[in-house]
Amino acid sequence: MNRFHTLPIVLALAAFSTNASAQFVKGNEAVSTSATGERLVEVAPLPSTGPIRKSKPCLAQAGCHAGPWHMVETRDGLQECTEVYAREGTCRKSSYGTTKLSRIWVVKVGGQWLQCQYPDLGSKCLKVFAPPPTNLPYPAAQ
Repeated sequence: MNRFHTLPIVLALAAFSTNASAQFVKGNEAVSTSATGERLVEVAPLPSTGPIRKSKPCLAQAGCHAGPWHMVETRDGLQECTEVYAREGTCRKSSYGTTKLSRIWVVKVGGQWLQCQYPDLGSKCLKVFAPPPTNLPYPAAQ
C-alpha cells in the first residue's frame, strides 16, 4: 500500500484523538477519582455576598445568554454553562468539537478557580474571584 493512501486515515485519527482528548483540562483539580473509582467533581462556589446571590440565573435553554459559554466539568460530564457556578438549569450538554462558540474553560488549580481561554492551563487564565476588571476573561471561538 502506498504511504500516500494511508495519509487521510492518519490525519482523521489525529483529528479524532485531538477532539476527544480536549474534552477536559489536564491538571483541573476540580475533577478527581475516589479510592473506590468514583468520579468526584467540584464546581465553583457562589460568592458569599454580592448581587449574584439574589440574581435569577440565566437558564441555558432560555436564550438570555449573550456572553461566552463557560465550559465546566460537572457530575454529568463537560457542560456549557451561562456562568462559572453551574447552578441548576444554567448548563447544557457540551457541543465542543461539533459547534464553534465563544468559550471559556473553568478550572481549579492550586486551590484557586480560574477562567482559561482554552482547555489548556498554559493559555491565558485569570482568577474567577479577582476584583473587576482583573477578572475579565479572554474568550475564544472554538
